[in-house]
Amino acid sequence: MRHRQFPVLLALVATLAGCGGGDTSSGGGSTSATPTPTSTATTAAAGCSVREREDWVLAQMKEWYLFPDLLDATVNPAAYTDPSPYLDALTAPARAQSKDRYFTYLTSIAQENAFYASGASAGFGIRLSYDSVNARLFVVEAYEGAPALSAGIDRGTEIIAIGDSAATLRTVSSIFAAEGSAGVSAALGPSTGGITKVLRVITGGVTKDLTVTKGPYEITPVSARYGSKILDNGGTKVGYINLRTFIDTADPALRSAFAGFRAQGISQVVVDLRYNGGGLVSISELFGNLLGGDRSGQVFSYTTFRPEKSNNNSTKLFAAQSQSISAMKIAFIGTGGTASASELLINAFKPYLGTNDGLIGTNTYGKPVGQIALDKAACDDRLRVIAFRTENANHEGDYYTGLASRIPSTCSAGDDFTHALGDPAETSLRVALDFLAGRSCTPITASGGQSAQSASAPGRLLDGDMSVTAAREVPGTF
Repeated sequence: MRHRQFPVLLALVATLAGCGGGDTSSGGGSTSATPTPTSTATTAAAGCSVREREDWVLAQMKEWYLFPDLLDATVNPAAYTDPSPYLDALTAPARAQSKDRYFTYLTSIAQENAFYASGASAGFGIRLSYDSVNARLFVVEAYEGAPALSAGIDRGTEIIAIGDSAATLRTVSSIFAAEGSAGVSAALGPSTGGITKVLRVITGGVTKDLTVTKGPYEITPVSARYGSKILDNGGTKVGYINLRTFIDTADPALRSAFAGFRAQGISQVVVDLRYNGGGLVSISELFGNLLGGDRSGQVFSYTTFRPEKSNNNSTKLFAAQSQSISAMKIAFIGTGGTASASELLINAFKPYLGTNDGLIGTNTYGKPVGQIALDKAACDDRLRVIAFRTENANHEGDYYTGLASRIPSTCSAGDDFTHALGDPAETSLRVALDFLAGRSCTPITASGGQSAQSASAPGRLLDGDMSVTAAREVPGTF
């Protein structure tokens, strides 16, 4: 969950010795995708030694961190040769309480700006999910215009072997046995354009070897293939919307989808956020406005900083848009990969819809907090620091173990890779349609988002290179 600029951060530009402040992601539009966006900044620049960067990190954390009492003051910066592991050590106590599960981190300003502006990244352009019990690896989504889909790899494809060439293929099962999921990620290689891998896959019941070269692509937030549909649910028209990530380019796509829903008089909606790890708060707020056209002037959410920063607290109200509908019943599809801005949206409708606010699938991740951006531009450092918590109109938040125990209506459902997303026969969507029609279901029983994300659970999204913005913001992306 990412906050845009707000007044006090803008004031920091003049006081942080050229470090900048606020989220500098550009608004709207699209830029050409590049494999690894670069900056003219360098860690050899003045003020960019490891110790200077660590000192800067500590100063910002002391000033802005939501949990200042959980910072480990005993950590010695001299013991670290990079500010990122130093930051991890500072926040270890908060992680132990599940309040900051690596939500606070350092990243590249240039790389993050490129991603939020257009979804720019590089790689195969797929999301991967694994079953560590049976040592299997599946493609759960493939992005349009990316190398994998062009090679014939799509949702439901199973990857059974990975190699740099046909002669070096290693089976996925043997990699899991020897190195676990981290070994599988390593075998797939970094998110760098030009890297070629041979993948042995099963697709459409046929086993084949495919040579795929990683390249630049842009993640389209709402798929042109299945991102927005109007479905017939026993004579009732239902809107279906699948949002991959909360980035700037989601704005026109969401508006277009809801204009279509409005024209058809839609009042029941399936919102598919099953892999959506979050993103910009502003896009979550827009999504809420488009769903809740009848809620104008009512509270969407409260944003609360620590007491010393309370002048940044805000209340966001629903604001009807020209494309808004008035959703009377919403089925949110979620999984352990559903987090942050996704959970903010789901939680926002609970006070108004009650039992008509449904969570379908499995429990969500559990991230009721969000980051602001603090920049040290000379070093291309952006510190994403947990600085605020979010609550709905009833002041309900702190769902660190996921939303399943907080939402009045839940229905357990699997993620059915054998059907395309948006297909009414796909298990989670079928159960969501049943919920909207008032048919019975089995409630979600997972104890928390962390257990839903456990390494032994089938259907866990595979972690990619977390130094790459797309891998962090769009879980399971390679």
